[in-house]
Amino acid sequence: MKKTILITGASTGIGRATAEYFSAKGWNVAATMRTPSKENSLQSLSGVKLYALDVTDVHSIEKAFESTINDFGGIDVVVNNAGYGAIGIFEKSTPEQIQKQFDTNVFGAMNVIRAILPYFRGKKSGTVINVTSMGGLITFPIYSVYHGTKWALEGFSESLQYELRPFNVKIKCVEPGAIKTDFYTRSQDLFNKEGFDVYDDYEKTSLYNTQKAGEDAPGPEVVAKEIFRAANDNSFKLRYPVGSQAPALLFLRRILPNSWFFAIVRSVVEKGLGKK
Repeated sequence: MKKTILITGASTGIGRATAEYFSAKGWNVAATMRTPSKENSLQSLSGVKLYALDVTDVHSIEKAFESTINDFGGIDVVVNNAGYGAIGIFEKSTPEQIQKQFDTNVFGAMNVIRAILPYFRGKKSGTVINVTSMGGLITFPIYSVYHGTKWALEGFSESLQYELRPFNVKIKCVEPGAIKTDFYTRSQDLFNKEGFDVYDDYEKTSLYNTQKAGEDAPGPEVVAKEIFRAANDNSFKLRYPVGSQAPALLFLRRILPNSWFFAIVRSVVEKGLGKK
């Protein structure tokens, strides 16, 4: 019997690549997004159906789960991928921007998990894959709010896995490094405060260096393949770093003193600071 995966935020980037990859591997795919009416190609793929789902709207989550189970006969894997980056100098951020970032990246994922757990517990199987980030275990300048959400999701996942193990429900974190998607362009929310320029040199330098990392990064297909590996891993392994940077950086974070690791981050992200 074909397995079924439900993916949030499937309209672009990692979510879209994951829907395409699982379809090619013969899975049923519930590709969810806020406005499926704007999508015109995913539904033509084998085994793919589109559903409206907004992670901040509990009713839409429940409706998408119900429709997926009715259409495909069940759900085996849920991928929490919906999210975006609110970045920049923290002092420039507004309470509304911070709230929206946590509403989507943290509380949205929690809403999805809370809704699927009764179903997974009932059948004593199921896998939840949270697309976190290497930025859920390490940090970079100008990403403080975004990192706050990913650290929250990592800690939440690590704690939750203990509670769900007796029910054979698995929680997994796929942790991409820099990936070439619209995370660095269209979907990014850059903090702005009119007339506040005291951080301008630092922000300009840090933004340039981090954006360049995104431009030079591998595409979302590498993450889709890692999500596939995690979905088919019957162990209770929690973390799956992926990308050209994440495995090495996370290893260094574990073995180096804080001062050494922070110096490495500064040398990369602050490169060129103060030069005219």
